[in-house]
Amino acid sequence: MRVYTRLFNKITDTENLFSAWDEFKCGKRNRPDVLAFEENIEQNIFALHRDLISKKYKHGAYSSFYIYDPKLRHIHKATVRDRVLHHAIFKILNPIFEPTFISHSFSCRVGKGTHKGVEVLDKMLRKVSRNYSQTAYALKCDVRKFFDSVDHAILIQLLRRKIKDADTLWLMEEIIESFTGKSSDLFTRKGLPIGNLTSQLFANVYMNEFDQFMKKELKIGNYVRYTDDFIAVSESEDFLKKLIPKIQDFLRNNLNLELHPSKVTIGKYRRGVDFLGYVSFPHYRSLRKRTERRMIRKLDEKIEMVKKGQITDESLRQTLQSYLGALSHATARRLSLELSNRVWFK
Repeated sequence: MRVYTRLFNKITDTENLFSAWDEFKCGKRNRPDVLAFEENIEQNIFALHRDLISKKYKHGAYSSFYIYDPKLRHIHKATVRDRVLHHAIFKILNPIFEPTFISHSFSCRVGKGTHKGVEVLDKMLRKVSRNYSQTAYALKCDVRKFFDSVDHAILIQLLRRKIKDADTLWLMEEIIESFTGKSSDLFTRKGLPIGNLTSQLFANVYMNEFDQFMKKELKIGNYVRYTDDFIAVSESEDFLKKLIPKIQDFLRNNLNLELHPSKVTIGKYRRGVDFLGYVSFPHYRSLRKRTERRMIRKLDEKIEMVKKGQITDESLRQTLQSYLGALSHATARRLSLELSNRVWFK
């Protein structure tokens, strides 16, 4: 296994920090905290650089809020200074870990994403069902409270396998230990803040252990994962049933994680396989009903906001185009027309 040293100077280099700032600020230029940081950008970047190389850097506190995505999520937002550093770290570390990830891990990776994940799942289902001519089964699982349950000690140990730079490891520990989730106790610190860019990388590093177990030890060829949601496909329902205790044992013993007890299901392909907001059937793919209802509700809310002058027509059209883009990946002509008509005849 290749290991890496002398990463700290690359992370803290002022050119890397300024490049991280340029990436971070995209789409955020009008936010008050970003504007305030930009007013003295050179002073702020050089101060961050000095604090890092002198080891005086301390990660700041988080502000928190809730969003529906589509379920309720608790987001923790770091300061602008810390988020710029997260980008600087990601720029250096992600290329190191990216080649170690399996091709069927689709969360927060360039060229991957939800739509690619669903497309690959469809290909697996078609292959296992022999072009829809035989019964195929899908085991769908979800890790219980994943981000809140990531064990800090295990994560740091995984990072240490490839990173042999003491200064970089000090910085990684400072980032990781800056947040403690509700699943922590007196003996074990757990949790990653969903709002951090570094959390996306750390989550992939953490779950890559499970991916390797599924692919190399259990030899599951038809397997796909997005963050803490994963699916295995087989022509044998019994085979998938026997996988469940093996999966649970590995997650519990190696990653200190648990499967969500009410989100472990085995279903027939012809009845639909629900993954990442879409439901895959033989010959077609539909949008999840709950997602359809949410789209209609949100669009109606925006139409009312336009009528009250709270947002512009352009903002409404942008929302519509976003929804139509999502619908283009499903058999959803009726819903696409319905949403378009709602806007154009508002």
